[in-house]
Amino acid sequence: MEPDGSRAGAAGADGEAVTELARLRDSIDNLDAALVHVLAERFKCTQQVGLLKAEHAMPPADPEREARQIERLRRLAAEAKLDPEFAEKFLSFVIAEVLRHHEA
Repeated sequence: MEPDGSRAGAAGADGEAVTELARLRDSIDNLDAALVHVLAERFKCTQQVGLLKAEHAMPPADPEREARQIERLRRLAAEAKLDPEFAEKFLSFVIAEVLRHHEA
């Protein structure tokens, strides 16, 4: 270690990089877990929507709402500096999965 407390040489830099990589990967793991739990909650809500629609002979799909949701998500994605195309594809995938469960 240098007098100023910094590490010298490649080994020090590599050790710091390994530590930082582990920290970042832990953050990713936590975010992935949060995503799974949020999606599970979302699917619980959409399951209730599906049951309500079935009880009242309502169609499983609502294209107008889906279009509004896609536009809303694209706007939120842009505000969060996330690719709106990706956000739309993600929501479309989620909607397709919800409809698959409603029709089952």
